[in-house]
Amino acid sequence: MSLLDTIAGSADPGTLYGIGVGPGDVRYLTLRAAGLVRSVDVVAFFAKRGMEGNARRIVAPLMESGRHELRLEYPVTEELPVADLSYQSQIADFYQRASESITAHLAAGRSVGLLSEGDPFFYGSFMHMWRRLERDHPVEVVPGVTGMSGCWTKANVPITWGDDVLSVLPGTLGEDVLHDRLTRCEAAVIMKVGRNLAKVKRAIISAGLLDRALYVERGTMEAQRVAPLAEVELDRGPYFSMILIPGQGRRL
Repeated sequence: MSLLDTIAGSADPGTLYGIGVGPGDVRYLTLRAAGLVRSVDVVAFFAKRGMEGNARRIVAPLMESGRHELRLEYPVTEELPVADLSYQSQIADFYQRASESITAHLAAGRSVGLLSEGDPFFYGSFMHMWRRLERDHPVEVVPGVTGMSGCWTKANVPITWGDDVLSVLPGTLGEDVLHDRLTRCEAAVIMKVGRNLAKVKRAIISAGLLDRALYVERGTMEAQRVAPLAEVELDRGPYFSMILIPGQGRRL
């Protein structure tokens, strides 16, 4: 057993682990997360149809050949808006089937590590499995470095100073709602930018915050990009993009 495995601990039979794998760079995994990736009986992960799955890509350096993997493939991702009833129905059915697949392994006494980008309890699909399974099976959640933490670190910008209050806003909100929230916050992170970039930028401009806004694309990953939002002319960003509006609070 390696020193890493000794420090991180092993996996217990029949237990579900929600493993936060961080924002994109495998070096940001915690010791516990890395140890579980190497020791669980089944490594499970969500993936977009036809894609590797970002969480799976992150842990690739820790995966040995012959590992038992469970790929959970979304039926839809960005093809439909989240408010669409068809989207909600398909995703709810998918989560139920995914939970049943995981349950089969747990019931057989196998440990399952479900990978989660960033932190499992922060906008993570893992939460939908946790809600369905935690009453009937042992569950351990392993926190991870959030995407926003990775992004503001790579952008080299402190996000809150003194008594600044941080607001985390999903870009899927309506433009008027975004504008209202932005006018009442001291520091902000806008997630789920992607196809919402143009709308989000308009809300930031109308709130008078464009000069403070930073655009971060694929933070901590290859092809990372950091730029003032004012210089970004895209109408749509990649899935892994967000906007940071640093606070201007007390500095001593």
